[in-house]
Amino acid sequence: MAYAKLGAVVLDCPDPRALAGFYAEVVGGTVETDPGDSDWVDLKVPGGQTLAFQAAPGHVPPKWPAPDHPQQFHLDLEVADLDAAEKRVLALGATPLDTADRSRTWRVYADPSGHPFCLCAC
Repeated sequence: MAYAKLGAVVLDCPDPRALAGFYAEVVGGTVETDPGDSDWVDLKVPGGQTLAFQAAPGHVPPKWPAPDHPQQFHLDLEVADLDAAEKRVLALGATPLDTADRSRTWRVYADPSGHPFCLCAC
């Protein structure tokens, strides 16, 4: 029997407000900040899991794919139209990591802080 409930998925990054804004444009939701704490920002996604962003001075982004420097985790974001979603995330500052095979139902990008995420039309 579970004794805990997942509260949030937290991403370390150099600029929590900027990265929260990136994901708010991608998945929707409301960015919530505490005026007394600039090191933490929440993104409340309607009907979904909270994403939180924590300041990490000296943040080193994960590398994908690199077995000697693991990515640690990534987000799978479900979309209806891969091409349209790709245009949006690239315009917001995402970087393509593995997008060459257009026959697949998924493509890999890095957010502006370097965290990998996939757009999936699964």
